[in-house]
Amino acid sequence: PAGEWDAAVAAARFLTGGKLHGAAPAHYRALDLVAAARTATRDEAFAAEDDALADLMLSDELRAGLYAFDLVQKRAKRPAGAPDKSLARPVTKVGVVGAGLMAAQIALLFVRRLQVPVVMTDLDQARVDSGVSYVHAEIDKLLSRGRLSADAASRQKALITGSVSKDGFADADFVIEAVFEELSVKQRVFAEVESIVSPECVLATNTSSLSVSAMASGLAHPSRVVGFHFFNPVAVLPLVEVVRGVATGDAAVATALAVGRQLKKNCVIVADRPAFVVNRLLTRFLGEITRTVDEGTPFEVAEHAADPLGLPMTPFLLLQLVGPAIALHVAETLHAAFPARFFVSPKLRALAESGKTSVYLPDFSVDPEVEALLGGGDRPSTGAEVLSRALEGLAQEVRIMLDEGVVASPEDIDLCMILGAGWPFHLGGITPYLDGTGIAAKVNGAPFCG
Repeated sequence: PAGEWDAAVAAARFLTGGKLHGAAPAHYRALDLVAAARTATRDEAFAAEDDALADLMLSDELRAGLYAFDLVQKRAKRPAGAPDKSLARPVTKVGVVGAGLMAAQIALLFVRRLQVPVVMTDLDQARVDSGVSYVHAEIDKLLSRGRLSADAASRQKALITGSVSKDGFADADFVIEAVFEELSVKQRVFAEVESIVSPECVLATNTSSLSVSAMASGLAHPSRVVGFHFFNPVAVLPLVEVVRGVATGDAAVATALAVGRQLKKNCVIVADRPAFVVNRLLTRFLGEITRTVDEGTPFEVAEHAADPLGLPMTPFLLLQLVGPAIALHVAETLHAAFPARFFVSPKLRALAESGKTSVYLPDFSVDPEVEALLGGGDRPSTGAEVLSRALEGLAQEVRIMLDEGVVASPEDIDLCMILGAGWPFHLGGITPYLDGTGIAAKVNGAPFCG
């Protein structure tokens, strides 16, 4: 019926607008074709499709999308700077230090993809049991949906065990820590693990911002320590940042890359600089926006300033996903390293210290208490001014990261942001976007490419 057809198209337009805010034309042209198809003749519908394709094939969005597609299909499969694959060590057993949500997600992924024994440890039995139970429950969900057979589910559940002792790591080939984000805690964990495992066992850290080199500095075999940074949710986001510390050896990097491939993740090798790539850029972007809120820009203006980009979520929804406390920690880490560029918002600190974990209420309205914490200031900016500041901050930070050698080339920055931050395909990579808009030349005096 006509009414149901029109209602379905209207609902799709609403959802598309909520995600893209008009940023990319193809989705809207497709909906126009669907809407017209109800009354158009066959020849009229085909002619309309031809017109749409002719227009879209000449668009900037298509060129950007082809660049992004090429990165994901080619460069992601061959990480720049990768050592010889033959140096990778076989992994027949995995240890996971920690049993919280992130650690449990990691353990589940290892069990499902590597099909090897995985041992989780934590400070007490209750936490260990909670982590193992999470893995079992997720496997049971896959079984109930028909994605696993009963035999496969039983085998995978049998592979995951937990203990309050790290002695179970004695015959592990790869141990990854996912404990509290504090350097001294991670150093202590690695010292304990090193006293148990073989000299060949690779020690990996899931740190989001701390120094891998510092974690390895007190060990007898620092060459086996490598960063292996997942993004949340672990099962969904395809990027792993493989971090090479100052002492990290080729064997550890090769093993990490091989494990990443087995996990069906795309790996990018990054240098051991604060917050690596994705979190460093997202923190700079979010920091520039929260700075305008501190100055007096209304929450709603700052929250929707980046809508024209068509990003997968708004800045404060991202803040809610990450968690204000974790966002504050990363901001403080980067502020300590680069105080002139990274801003620690007093309002973000107040939000984190309030114990609030959500910016939005279940109906997606802003929590009034959060809005009150973020209010005040006497120097409001317009949405366009907020977005300009945020993008100029990104352009400056990308240039500095490339000069520091954080990655091999601008393409690796682009790949990290596409795979780890959901930078949209219709914008291409972040560096060609900043080039094409003239922002890179304005900020740095020259574009990133050419």
